[in-house]
Amino acid sequence: MGRKLELALGVLNGVVGDHLARTGNGLATEMTLVREGRPLPVTRAALSAAYPNATSRVVVLIHGSSNTESVWEFPDGQDYGSMLAGEFAFTPLYLRYNSGLAIADNGAMLTTLLDGLVEHYPVPITEILLLGYSMGGLVIRSACHVARLENRPWLQKVKHTIYVGTPHLGAPLERVGRVVAKVLRWVDDPYTRLAADLANLRSDGVKDLGNADLRHEDRERRAQGVALTDPRHPVPLLEDIQHHFIAGTLSPDPLLAALFGDALVPVPSATNGQVHGKKSMTKPPLRVRILPGSHVVLAHDAQVYSQIQTWCREMA
Repeated sequence: MGRKLELALGVLNGVVGDHLARTGNGLATEMTLVREGRPLPVTRAALSAAYPNATSRVVVLIHGSSNTESVWEFPDGQDYGSMLAGEFAFTPLYLRYNSGLAIADNGAMLTTLLDGLVEHYPVPITEILLLGYSMGGLVIRSACHVARLENRPWLQKVKHTIYVGTPHLGAPLERVGRVVAKVLRWVDDPYTRLAADLANLRSDGVKDLGNADLRHEDRERRAQGVALTDPRHPVPLLEDIQHHFIAGTLSPDPLLAALFGDALVPVPSATNGQVHGKKSMTKPPLRVRILPGSHVVLAHDAQVYSQIQTWCREMA
């Protein structure tokens, strides 16, 4: 499959991937590991062939909404995974998934995939580093929540997670779109209601971004009403994992950063509420880094990798 077609399918799945999956459409992306653009079955034979020099430390890179694993690539073909492999002996694994599905569904599927990875990986895994960009970070959190409830063995291998531009407290633009669509439905005009119907074609995954809904019960809570603000998230971060947050901002001004952040995710949301206001903007908490840049470049940015590099040195 050509690169342009893969990118187009990534966008298509992000926008209407839930519909494609429900209707059995062959264009729906199945969750899988990929190696050099090709699906990689989670079997011992396939993993051994793909990684003849597999190490006991693995990093799983999880892309965002409407992306594929190519979102991580720098112009020279390198990415965070390949650079971590060269410097810290991580074996990089790249996930591809249907980002139009509910985050809860992708979290459950990732839990199952990681179970298989631990069972069939060529050498015993001692550490799993989870690295998520944008929605990918929420999929990580959902998977960890399921794994804790079900006592999945792979979770014991996870000591650190890194979130890059992840909307932990939700994405305001999606909440605005939700309110606008609701208001349009109240207008007694067929064209206005048609516009509302078209707006509501947004996939389950996109809608989940508004409040960072990690569970199906969170999605049910959202259905009870609409609001431009979201209460504290009901699913806390797991306390026995060290969580690292990277936020982007288009402006050094604390107020603008808090409101707009990297143009899609405000700084407070990307830092899970740890950074807000002028004082905390000048000295963020530990394991939080605020970097200049827009949302679309955070997945392949030299400054972002430099911070990941620093944290990995501390993990070693």
